[in-house]
Amino acid sequence: MAEITAAAVKTLRERTGLPMMECKKALQETGGDEDKAVDWLRKQGIKTQETRLGRETSAGRIAVYADQTVGAMVEIKCESAPVASSPEFAQFAKDVARQLATGPGAKTAADLLQQPAPGKPGSTLGQQKDDMFNRIREVFDLGRIVRFDSPSAGYVHHTGDIGVLVEVSGGNAEAAKDVAMHIAAKDPEAVSKEDLDPQSIEKEREILSAAARQEGKPENIIAKMIEGRLKNYFADKVLLEQPFVKDDKKTVGQVAKEAGMQVKRFVRWQLGKE
Repeated sequence: MAEITAAAVKTLRERTGLPMMECKKALQETGGDEDKAVDWLRKQGIKTQETRLGRETSAGRIAVYADQTVGAMVEIKCESAPVASSPEFAQFAKDVARQLATGPGAKTAADLLQQPAPGKPGSTLGQQKDDMFNRIREVFDLGRIVRFDSPSAGYVHHTGDIGVLVEVSGGNAEAAKDVAMHIAAKDPEAVSKEDLDPQSIEKEREILSAAARQEGKPENIIAKMIEGRLKNYFADKVLLEQPFVKDDKKTVGQVAKEAGMQVKRFVRWQLGKE
C-alpha cells in the first residue's frame, strides 16, 4: 500500500472540503491516486444519500437567471434554513438557473443535473450537488424548473422563498424587473382580464348581484353597480389592473405602457407550494 502523506491528505481536503480522516481513507482505498479518491468519496456520499432519501426537504430557495434573450427559474430544496441561506447553497441555486437558461434546456430536473456546472468546470451539476452533500450532509432536491426562450426579467425575495419569472416585449430591464418585483409582492392570478377564467368572473358577478339585491338596490341599476364593483375584483386579481407597488397612483398596465413594454406571461413560485 502506498504511503499516504499528510500533504496528500491536506490537498484532497482542500479540493473536496471533507474531513481529514475521510480524505485519508479515500487515498488509502485508491492507492494514493487523488482523482480516484475524489470519485471514491463521491460514491460513498451517494450511498449515504440513498439512506436519507425519505428525509423532509422543507427549506430551500428559488433562483432566477434572466436577460434580453432568455429566462429561467429553479427551485432547490434542502432540510434546514441555515443551509438554505448559506453562500454555497445560494451559489449552487444560481448555477442551476444559469445553466437552465444558457444551456440546451431540460425537460426534467434529472436531465438538468447531467449538464455542466457553470461554476465548476469539469463537473456536472449533479456532481456539484453530490459534493455539496458530502460536505454538508443534508439532502438536496432540485424541484420545479421553468424556462422562457424570450426576453425575460426575474425577481427573488431576499429570503429566497418567493421567485418570479416574467416574459416581456420591449421596455427596459429596470421596468421589467420592477414588474417582477410587483408580482412577487401582490400575487396576481393573470396578466389581463382576458386571461382570467370566465367562470370565476361570472361567479363573482353573481355574488355581487346577490349582495346588491340584499342592499335593496333596484334591478335597473344593479347591472351598472356590478360593473363598477368588478373593477375592484380585477384590481385584486389582474396584474395590469393592480395599483403598482412602487406608485399606487398608477396601475401596472400604465407603468408598462409608459415604458413601452408588453407583459406577456409570468410564473410566480412560493417555496414548497405548487
